[in-house]
Amino acid sequence: MPAGQTTPQSPPIRPTPRIHPAWWVALVSFVTVMSAAAFTAVPGLFVDPLNTELGWSRATIGFAVGLQSVLYGLTAPFAAALMDRFGMRPVVTTALVVITGGALSTVWMSEPWQFVLGWGLLVGVGSGSMALAFTATVTGRWFVARRGLVSGVLTAATASGQLVFLPLLAWIVENQGWRPASVTVAIAALAAVPLVLFLLRDHPADLGLAPYGGVYAPKPPPARGAAKRAVTALLDAARTGPFWLLAGAFAICGATTNGLVRTHFVPGAHDHGMPITVAATLLAVIGVVDVIGTIGSGWLTDRYSPRVLLGVYYTLRGVALLFLPSLMAPQVELPMVFFIVFYGLDWVATVPPTLALCREFYGDDTPIVFGWVLASHQIGAGVVAFAGGLVRDVTGSYDLVWYGAGALCAGAALMSLVIRRNRRSVSSRS
Repeated sequence: MPAGQTTPQSPPIRPTPRIHPAWWVALVSFVTVMSAAAFTAVPGLFVDPLNTELGWSRATIGFAVGLQSVLYGLTAPFAAALMDRFGMRPVVTTALVVITGGALSTVWMSEPWQFVLGWGLLVGVGSGSMALAFTATVTGRWFVARRGLVSGVLTAATASGQLVFLPLLAWIVENQGWRPASVTVAIAALAAVPLVLFLLRDHPADLGLAPYGGVYAPKPPPARGAAKRAVTALLDAARTGPFWLLAGAFAICGATTNGLVRTHFVPGAHDHGMPITVAATLLAVIGVVDVIGTIGSGWLTDRYSPRVLLGVYYTLRGVALLFLPSLMAPQVELPMVFFIVFYGLDWVATVPPTLALCREFYGDDTPIVFGWVLASHQIGAGVVAFAGGLVRDVTGSYDLVWYGAGALCAGAALMSLVIRRNRRSVSSRS
């Protein structure tokens, strides 16, 4: 029987409370995802301090940050399988503990490989286990009504976390050093563990309840073979042209957002005399504005061709990056404010049309295929996080990185526009 459906003979075991527990689960998930935003906020703040104090090259630092991004993406397609097999609570708790250990290990590091191991490997795997899979699992199990709203709110939790943590961590780095900032990240992750252990429930049936807005259904048995399905879906999609076009464009999306701006904007602005706290605040504003851009992009995707939207988004992003070097200055001027707002609107606006195209071509396998497309996003981010630091080491400036990223966006726009319309339903094949 399909999930969320039941027979009249399968009523809830007990009456629904006045405040449905699904909202408490959503609240805990929001706090957990917001705490996770601290991990993504830190790398750009560490580049200058690690370069100055430990003498590490920016390429070395960028490699660790890039590894975190890559593992974040590659872990995500399998995280849902682990949650189906073992439940959300043990997987999320383990991920938070792993992140705590990775962040704390950097406090005593003295060699680059220790940073790669602690921040790149441990934080990468831990944060990847709480990526979109966690949000999708929470909304899929606990909500029938308001599912879209809750998904949007949990997505916005990352932006909220950036707004909270980025200025705070920047102040700590500037006034206390990078080690207290790393400890703060570890504390944020560890503080979420009791909430997950005591308030996060795996399934409404555990409490004898129906999901919010739905009808009661028994808890399904632990799913086996989900990881195999993830690999099979990847192999099937890899035989089609649209997958490689979508993955290629989304890799450039990751390269020009997480890999470039999130990692190198703060040190790049600091090169021009801008205080770290000011640059971090600008980056936090990007994280907040992207919520508006994503909602607006979803509205546009329902009404216009996703191919055209992606072509427009990538073109405008490329033009903005070409102008960015001329906007760098010790103080924040109006053109820089315009760039921040514009780039924030475009930051993850690519997600709704990319997801729509995955749905058009891959039917029932859409969530898994999109997970692999998201992995390409993080691989692109990882490559540019390293390459950006390398270019800065060699040339003494980030200018070539900004210009190169602008040119890449033109390629992403072209790849999006040449995706042909699907003439037959792939869902029947799935």
